[in-house]
Amino acid sequence: MRVGFVGLGIMGGPMAGHLVSAGMDVTVWNRSPGKAEPLAKAGAAVAGSLEDLAAACDAICLCVSRTEDVRGCVEAMAPHSKPGTLFIDHSTIAPSGAVAIATDLRLQGRRFVDAPITGGSMGALKGQLTIFCGGAEADVVEAIEVIKPYTKTAARVGPSGAGQQMKMANQIAVGGALLALCECLNYADKAGLDITQAHELIGGGAGGSWAFANYGAKILNRDWSPGFTIENQRKDFGYCREAAARIGAAIPGTDLVDRLLAGLQEQGHGEWTTAALFEAYQAR
Repeated sequence: MRVGFVGLGIMGGPMAGHLVSAGMDVTVWNRSPGKAEPLAKAGAAVAGSLEDLAAACDAICLCVSRTEDVRGCVEAMAPHSKPGTLFIDHSTIAPSGAVAIATDLRLQGRRFVDAPITGGSMGALKGQLTIFCGGAEADVVEAIEVIKPYTKTAARVGPSGAGQQMKMANQIAVGGALLALCECLNYADKAGLDITQAHELIGGGAGGSWAFANYGAKILNRDWSPGFTIENQRKDFGYCREAAARIGAAIPGTDLVDRLLAGLQEQGHGEWTTAALFEAYQAR
C-alpha cells in the first residue's frame, strides 16, 4: 500500500518517520517544504502538491491543525484520489466537522476515519500513541493496520465523529490533570515547601498522574518550550466547548483552565507549553 502523510509538525514528522522506518512506501507533503527534508533523506518521496500526493497514494494520513485545515486539504486531494482511497485524520477537530467531512467523502466514493491522537510529542517520537478511531468497522480495521508503526493502542470507538468525541473527553481530562498539577505545586511553593520534593512524593502517591510524570520536570526547571502549546490546547478547548454545548454537558473545569491559559496567551506566550499554567498561579 502506498501511504501519504500530510502535515509534518512536532507530531506528524515523527509519525511519518515511523512509517518510513517500517519499510512502507511513503509520500509526504508539508506546507513548509523544509520539514520534509529529513524524511526525504530517510527514503520518503516528497510530493510537489497535495494533488500529486493524492494521485499517488492508496491511504492518506493527515496531521494538521483546525477543522478548516483538514477540510481544505481533503477538498484539494479528493478529486485527484482514486475511488476507495482511505483518508485517516489524526488532527484534533470539531466532531461535527469530522462527520461532515466523512459524509462528503462518502458521496465521492472515498472513505474517512477520524483518528485523533494522544500521547504528546514524546509519544510520537517513540511511536507510542493512543489513537481513537471513528468510522465504518472495515475502514477502521484497515486504518489501524496502516498506522501500526506509531501506535501503542488504537481502537474503534464508534461511527464517524466518535473518534473526535473521545478526543474531546481526553482533552477535558488532560486539562483537569494539568490544573491539579500546577495548583498543587504552586501551593507547595507558597507554603515554603521544597517543590522538587513535593513533586516526587505526591507524584508517587494517589495524587500522581501523567501530568506529574511528564510536565513536573518542566515546571521545576521553568522550561516552557513545547511540547504541546497553549495556543493548540486552547484551540482544542474551543472544540470541547462547542461539542459540550451540542450535547448539554457541563465542563466548568475545562472552562477554568482555558481562562487561565488565555491570560498567558494574551501576554504573548501562546507558544509556551501548557505546563506554563504554573506561571498563571505564581502571578496570583
